[in-house]
Amino acid sequence: MTLPPLAVVAGTGFYDLDALEGPTEETVETAWGAARVVRGHWHGLPVVFLTRHGAGHSVPPHLVNYRANIRALADLGVEDVVAVNVTGSIDPDLAPGDLVCLDDFLDLTRQRPLTFFDGSGPEGVVHTDVSAPYDTGLRREILEAAAAVGQPMRDGGVYAAFEGPRFETAAEIRLARLAGGTVAGMTGVPEVTLALEAGLRYAAVSLVVNPATGVGPSDEPITMDEIEVVLARSRAAVLAVLDELVHTRATFATDDADQPEEPA
Repeated sequence: MTLPPLAVVAGTGFYDLDALEGPTEETVETAWGAARVVRGHWHGLPVVFLTRHGAGHSVPPHLVNYRANIRALADLGVEDVVAVNVTGSIDPDLAPGDLVCLDDFLDLTRQRPLTFFDGSGPEGVVHTDVSAPYDTGLRREILEAAAAVGQPMRDGGVYAAFEGPRFETAAEIRLARLAGGTVAGMTGVPEVTLALEAGLRYAAVSLVVNPATGVGPSDEPITMDEIEVVLARSRAAVLAVLDELVHTRATFATDDADQPEEPA
């Protein structure tokens, strides 16, 4: 039985995936441009790893080619995408190092290409339903994996997507909080909606690395140094959850392969 590859998409602080066995880098050409991925196996399962910001964090969030990235994953046969986003906390109850399994989003970006369907293709204009943007079954797998490794993770949260690369103002964060935002980030949209348009199941883990502007002490600026400190101590927790998720999938795949075929 050939299993479709699982995609892991990550950003700041996640530039490689050491767990991959036999990793090979590949450039996938799409109608929207090229996407660089690393393909390999994890617990024997095929995995495609994509880092949004490229080598050395060379691509800012507003210039990530989200359409090429998602189209490349779909063209490689991916059906499920697990994303990792590094975020600031809008909810003051979330502390640096906390994890959130997202269930909704706010799009506060302004100038990004947001769709595969601009009206010029044979599909014409397409209106995609986003009532459940993060796949329920994939979210459950993530939450169960977190529980299995003893990693606390909040079940549900609203990702407020800002343009970047600058951090948000205190007024912008107040606006997002009024609209129900839980965490603030710069890369979650349009990635999630493009995945839906491409027919992929998508779920995302948000790693909180700092209080958003105005949430923490007002005289403390947000710096990449503080973010890097939190990433250094929290990256392992995210990878442990992903490792358990993949291991569980591998176990079920092996069990299914060992089942005798039903007689015709």
